[in-house]
This record gives sequence, C-alpha cells and structure tokens, in this order.
Amino acid sequence: MNSRVAIVGPGLLGGSIALALRARRAAPVAIWARRPEAVEELKAIAIADFSSTSLDRVVRDADLIVLCTPIGAMPALAREIAPAAKPGTLVTDVGSVKAPVVAALGAIFGGRFVGSHPMAGSEQSGLHAARADLFEGATCIVTPDAQSDAGAIAEIAEFWRSLGGIVHRMSPAAHDEAVALVSHFPHLLAAALVNMVAARDASALYLSGPGFLDSTRVAAGSPEMWAEILASNPEAVGKSIHAMIESLREIENMLARDPADPALLHLLTAAKKTRDRLRQPTSHD
Repeated sequence: MNSRVAIVGPGLLGGSIALALRARRAAPVAIWARRPEAVEELKAIAIADFSSTSLDRVVRDADLIVLCTPIGAMPALAREIAPAAKPGTLVTDVGSVKAPVVAALGAIFGGRFVGSHPMAGSEQSGLHAARADLFEGATCIVTPDAQSDAGAIAEIAEFWRSLGGIVHRMSPAAHDEAVALVSHFPHLLAAALVNMVAARDASALYLSGPGFLDSTRVAAGSPEMWAEILASNPEAVGKSIHAMIESLREIENMLARDPADPALLHLLTAAKKTRDRLRQPTSHD
C-alpha cells in the first residue's frame, strides 16, 4: 500500500504498526501522541514521517486511520477525528473488545469504519516494546457489522495481510465470545492463580519453575488496560468463569472418588492432544 497511515496512540501495537510499515516501505506514517514527551521520543527514534500532539494535523491527510488507544478513549477521539479526516478515509482500531467499540465508532464514521483486533499483544506495553515483526503470522480479526462498506472491509483485511497477519472475519459479538475464552478469561485466570499462591504460601512463588512462569506470564500485563478490557466484556468473561468452575468441580470430584481413576488420565491426554494440534490458523476472510 502507498496510502498515508495515521496512527492514534504510539504504544506497543501502534508503534509496531509504524515499524512494520517502515520496514516494508509501505506507506508514509503520521502518529498522534497525547503527551509532548511521547512526541519527542517518536522523533528521536524516527519511527514516523510526522508526529504531533495535534490530532487534526496527524489525521487530515490520512487514507487510513488506526486507533491504538485504550478502548475507553476511542469514542471521544473519534468525535475529534471525524470532522478533520478527509472524505473516504478508512478507520479501524486494535481494541481487544469489539461490540461496544464497533457500535460507538460505527455511529461516528459510518460504513468506512471496520473494527480490527490483531492477536499480537504481549505482557509488555509501551513504545519501547514495539517490534516490526509483531504481526508476522499473527491472527488478525476483522469485525464488520451490517453497515460496514464492502470495499472498506476488503481494504482493512488487506492492510493486516500486508503486515504479515492472518485474517479472520467475525461479527463483533462472536469475536467477544471467542476472545473471552482464549484471551480475556485466561488473563483473569493467570492473575487469580498468582494471587491465590501468594495468599496461600508466598514462599512457594520462589520455588516456581518454567511451568508456573509460562502459565502466568500474561498476569504481568498492564492492570489498568486489562481492567478496562474485562469490564468491557463482562458477560462473555462471566460465561468462561462459570464453565471453568464446572470443569474444576468435575476434576475435584474425580480426585475425591479415586485419584487412580483412568478418567484423570483421559482428561490429561485429551488436553495434550488438543494442545499439540494447535497451529497458526489460515485466513477465514
């Protein structure tokens, strides 16, 4: 692509988009940051062709605008962006929850807004963690709704492919249900596990090996960001919690009846087979 891309928010994802575009010499990049200090950092590392705290100046000539801020900040920013953007500009975002974002931003931008969610985050955050290869082989979910323009859907999907992503297309509601299972709930589970061990026997934490560290890695993510994500998808996360409680109760009963019961081995074997089959999915767009 040779069109101009405006990135609103230079964190891990916004910074990685800029680096990926620069590495591919794909498009001129402008970045908006709220703080002057962040703009100075952007200029120092030469990550963009233009960076500013002026939202109007960053978005006015863009062909594509990507919102990379916390999801709670998106509607207010979108209302500022809408009158400044030129007609026909495409808009997408990288939010981890889609139904409320698509509803709010679709009402502002109309069919030229198409929601996105690259499944490429990390427990690290901020511009210092950005990588040009972050989206290589990553699942990138595109979440149009009934008003989305067909051409906009295709162009947003192609944008993520151009950065190395593998595109899946889902409705916002289906996205939130699925991502609650594989992202939102696992984060909450990791946090609960760390806190449970710390409360029950904090000294045990210092005996933990790679298994515990791997299982709880995501709990090191930004508490503020994850609190907002979980609060924005409470129903789907709640369903995941209840399903896990039922699974744990079944295991508890299994152990209470007979720890040598073959059912426990069958459970562990089924989990291993499923985990071993996990591969990077192909495009479903």
